[in-house]
Amino acid sequence: MPFIYRNLCLTSHDSEENLPVLLAAKLSVPLSSVRNLRIIRKGIDARKKAQIKLVYTLSFSGDDVVRLCLGGDPALEWQEEKVVPVLAHLQSHKRIVIVGSGPAGLFAALRLAEYGLTATIIERGEPVEQRALSVQRFWKEGVLDPESNVQFGEGGAGTFSDGKLTCRSKDSLVPWVLEQFVSFGAQPEIRYLAKPHIGTDRLRTVISAIRRGLVEKGFDIRFGCRMTGLNIKNGCIGAVTLNDTEEIPCDFLILASGHSARDTFELLDRLNVPLQRKPFAMGLRVEHPQELINQIQYGSLKQPNLPAADYGVAWNNSSSGRSAYSFCMCPGGVVVGGASEAGGVVTNGMSGQLRNSPYANSALVVNVREDDFDGTGPLAGIRLQRRWEQRAFELGGRGYLAPAQNLLDFLRLPGKGATRSSYRPGICETQLDAVLPPFIIDTLREGITDFGRKLKGFVTAEATLIGIESRTSSPVRVLRDVSSFESVGVKGLYPAGEGAGYAGGIMSSAVDGIKIADSIAGLLKT
Repeated sequence: MPFIYRNLCLTSHDSEENLPVLLAAKLSVPLSSVRNLRIIRKGIDARKKAQIKLVYTLSFSGDDVVRLCLGGDPALEWQEEKVVPVLAHLQSHKRIVIVGSGPAGLFAALRLAEYGLTATIIERGEPVEQRALSVQRFWKEGVLDPESNVQFGEGGAGTFSDGKLTCRSKDSLVPWVLEQFVSFGAQPEIRYLAKPHIGTDRLRTVISAIRRGLVEKGFDIRFGCRMTGLNIKNGCIGAVTLNDTEEIPCDFLILASGHSARDTFELLDRLNVPLQRKPFAMGLRVEHPQELINQIQYGSLKQPNLPAADYGVAWNNSSSGRSAYSFCMCPGGVVVGGASEAGGVVTNGMSGQLRNSPYANSALVVNVREDDFDGTGPLAGIRLQRRWEQRAFELGGRGYLAPAQNLLDFLRLPGKGATRSSYRPGICETQLDAVLPPFIIDTLREGITDFGRKLKGFVTAEATLIGIESRTSSPVRVLRDVSSFESVGVKGLYPAGEGAGYAGGIMSSAVDGIKIADSIAGLLKT
């Protein structure tokens, strides 16, 4: 009989091998009554630094002795057997094209494959192996490939990040996404960690495995192909133009081009595809020694069985309506250049599976409202991003070095320390007041001061701010129908993922791609 037990706690010094024994003791049943134990969630409770706990939710099989405990222990629940639906196998001559091989595009493809369908995947960048070389060249030499970089290429922008799989959504598709990642080589513990991540190093091998799996299923994956035109007749998608030279027909187009495909947004705007500008956030990236963050969060430099510590902070100015908050925190990571356009500086955070860098970094950003944008129209947010990215490029010396400043100096406090950073290609020390709009700089100063009160030691001479963080989310939404996911203006066009303005991160983008694949499959069933 299947059961769930919630909130079973270990100390950071205990071994997970003791979980069956501890569970049996909690229930006052023989150890033999607890079988097939499986962790389904694991989190950390560090509210009391002297008593940090690892908190588990467990699934297990039990006998009648365990069943008698139901009602007596509120942490024990009966587990309903879950029936995994079997997707119908479909055959269709309809042509499906997926633009973009980030999480939305790849998981739309994986879901289509479950139905027995195939598609042509169009990717402007390189396969992840070659893409990694192009990115490394940019970080080492400052030579930017505008078609294959941190933003563009196989795997999408998340490939050069922390590989975070956190998701606020309780959508039933989330476990399916995690299982797919594990089946293609991700570490099994992502299934149950409260804050799962793959790490950029391992994620690249997972992406390669997904590509091979899709090719084996009959998918045509074309790299170095940029969508430069759409053939729309009578309000319906008919074909896609590639590299201004080739046109391929399609009946369904899943547009999963990512939040930085500005030329794609410009193309859609020219074709009068309904777009809407949307708020986003901009700011700086802050870097601390990881040992300091460990001490702040755990009360010591390091504790056994605990990962590199992270943090999340937020502050709101009620009078201005501005908020400052942390975003994309990377424990044990590095700060890297994420530019995709010549003459602009963009920062991003990245960490490997082990999170063993001596640095911790996070974006500290401020909400940008539509009335802050440059001019009118759906692309006004892009113009704002571009203007400040170019300003950062100029202040960094026009060589993709990032402008940086010691945290205390930025806050105009005494005791300024050295300006150090793991940022690649490198930093240029300067005053950051001119690198972002005044409302962002002012809100960051107030917010960081508040963060220092919440996290004692956060405001320190050991921290450096690096600019700018501008690609937090898409400043454009490609309007679509709520239920069918189809563009409200073009039949057969399915805007997907973070770039279309409907997701924020790897998991939500993947789920969005799956739902679009399900919607298309539903049409093909009829």
